Amino acid sequence: MTRQTELPLAVTAPTPDCDRLWTIDDVSAFLCVSVATIYQWRHRGDGPPCVRLGKHLRFDPASVRGWVASKAA
Repeated sequence: MTRQTELPLAVTAPTPDCDRLWTIDDVSAFLCVSVATIYQWRHRGDGPPCVRLGKHLRFDPASVRGWVASKAA
């Protein structure tokens, strides 16, 4: 069994100037990690901050960028 390491071509990172909240797919594309990885980070209490709206997770783009900056430091 081979592991897929590249994102499908149809998935593109969200534009940096958008005002909407990001979905988990948007964050996955932005960070170049799988959705499963983001769920694992969330389960461990790590990962970018998010809010639950009903059954959906939403991410503030500024918070995701801040989380990335804090991990790079």
